[in-house]
Amino acid sequence: MYFILKRLLDLVVVIFVILLLSPLLIPIIIGLKLTGEGEIWYGQDRVGYKNRRFKIWKFATMLKNSPNIGTGDITMRNDPRVTPLGKYLRISKMNELPQLFNVLLGDMSLVGPRPLMPVSFEYYNDEVKQQVYNSVPGITGIGSLVFRDEEQLVSSQKEFENPRDYYRQRIYPYKGQLEMWYQANKSFLTDLVILFLTAYSIVFKNNKLVYRIYKTLPPNPFH
Repeated sequence: MYFILKRLLDLVVVIFVILLLSPLLIPIIIGLKLTGEGEIWYGQDRVGYKNRRFKIWKFATMLKNSPNIGTGDITMRNDPRVTPLGKYLRISKMNELPQLFNVLLGDMSLVGPRPLMPVSFEYYNDEVKQQVYNSVPGITGIGSLVFRDEEQLVSSQKEFENPRDYYRQRIYPYKGQLEMWYQANKSFLTDLVILFLTAYSIVFKNNKLVYRIYKTLPPNPFH
């Protein structure tokens, strides 16, 4: 029953949001076509349900050759590879809106573990890799709530010279714990609460409400 309700919620909410946001999506598409390198869509391989690969879609916010420039697959705050319009889209999270169509196709859900690039997926330990995608990956999730401003976190840390080492040794061990918490606590009610917390966090960016509601979350090592 949980999976039926979850899929029904995905379809109803996504269709409604696409119709509601269509007046916003069209200007974004035109703006991307007329600025930067004229690219609108960006597709990237991600690890999905049962560890199968799929193509995730976003609005193009970086230069086309970005994976081969600078920090590669890691994006920093004020990254010079990000286009001016792309910077605004990333801060507002509107670059993620094309993932609504991933939800329609069934590759993603509204709530679930964030789908990682294959190189980042390898940062998880074997236990997490075996279980994390027993749920369809989501546009938002418990990891997304806790790491709302991941770029800023990575950019401000001074412990590691290489951002990749910081991800491997600090960020992904905790992300793995959060996603395992979700696997142990997933329910239709949990998904509804995470959706509410996501909307709340868009308005109140620095809130800690997720830890007040879910007191059993693994302790946050970044506080």
